Amino acid sequence: MKNHVQKGSSGAIYGLGFIGAVIYFISHASGFWMGALGILKAMVWPAFLVYEALKALGA
Repeated sequence: MKNHVQKGSSGAIYGLGFIGAVIYFISHASGFWMGALGILKAMVWPAFLVYEALKALGA
């Protein structure tokens, strides 16, 4: 028996979102360290999105 694993496109969507977030944060950075912080923020942007969505929904 073979196990068939289907992979969705969520990795590609996350990757595009990551690239867009990096471009956004770096373009708004005022210095090198703010740009470095922007790269870190870009890695965890889905967590910010979910947090704000749940806060807006009152959950």
